[in-house]
Amino acid sequence: MTDNITSVGGGSRPDTGVSALKGRTGAGAPAETRGKTSIADGVVAKIAGMATREVPGIHSLGAGMARAFGAMRERVPGGGGSGGVTRGVKVEVGERQAAVDLDVVVEYGVSIVDVAGAVRTNVISALERMTGLEVVEVNIAVDDVHLPDEEEEAERDEGRVR
Repeated sequence: MTDNITSVGGGSRPDTGVSALKGRTGAGAPAETRGKTSIADGVVAKIAGMATREVPGIHSLGAGMARAFGAMRERVPGGGGSGGVTRGVKVEVGERQAAVDLDVVVEYGVSIVDVAGAVRTNVISALERMTGLEVVEVNIAVDDVHLPDEEEEAERDEGRVR
């Protein structure tokens, strides 16, 4: 019999970037611990991105250039508009732990400290609940503040005939 083992990302293993949650084996082991569960780094990044977007006061994720390229990619047919879920999210996943780095844009008028605290709470809760990994840190870089009049200018520009 082996004890519960969690191995994730890194190293020189061929399955780098994948979390392996392995339980005890053998006839006497409970059914839910028999076998191995693998969690890819991309899954952890998607969960973190979705949990961040759920917090009121977050306008979007990604630094300036990442948002610009993402906006262009969404307009191109077949450009992969669904890749935005992990934009602005970087994860490092170890054997039993994960660390998350987020680049966010907040709405004007919100308390950045309160929003950052709510993001940390939501991301840690979602990741630990869904993956079983211990989240050791969630680093947040606030790259911009979204002003209400920026949206109106963008809508006027999109309606122009060229």
